[in-house]
Amino acid sequence: MSKRDLKKYLAELTKEQLEEQLIELYEKFSPVKVYYDFVFNPKEDKLLQESKVKISHEYFPIKKPGARWRPKAKMRRSVAQKIIKHFISLGVDSFIIADLMLYNIEIAQTYSSQNLIKQELFYKSMFNSFEQAINFLISNSILSDYKARINAIYDETVQQKWKNRYDFEAILDKIDL
Repeated sequence: MSKRDLKKYLAELTKEQLEEQLIELYEKFSPVKVYYDFVFNPKEDKLLQESKVKISHEYFPIKKPGARWRPKAKMRRSVAQKIIKHFISLGVDSFIIADLMLYNIEIAQTYSSQNLIKQELFYKSMFNSFEQAINFLISNSILSDYKARINAIYDETVQQKWKNRYDFEAILDKIDL
């Protein structure tokens, strides 16, 4: 069904019929419920904090009470990417999304400063996250608001001697920070 056909169909419905359909969608489809729950009660700060905790647990998992050993870090970039995509779909403020994007890289750098990482994919993945964050900041015209954090991320790649630190530098050269 095209958007035009949908508009035509909706115009033919009474207010009560529209309300019934929206309630049915709300009850039947979880993404609709999540969207409306967010629209009417955003709590962006709480959502941000919960998301930061999820991302940090990818690198610094919490030992469960009674467990004999601490779980191993999973370092999955996909967890953060899924959260960021969800934030974008909900229409969360771009400053909050940017904060989360940069936090994802910063927590990974904190982990790599304390642990030797041999997987080349980790560094490539963090570079992809950095590049996506820069593109997001530029497209939302908020790049200058995050200048200090961007430079700190780059400085950390240099300090930790990441093999792809020159890729980070190339991006900074392009945007003149």
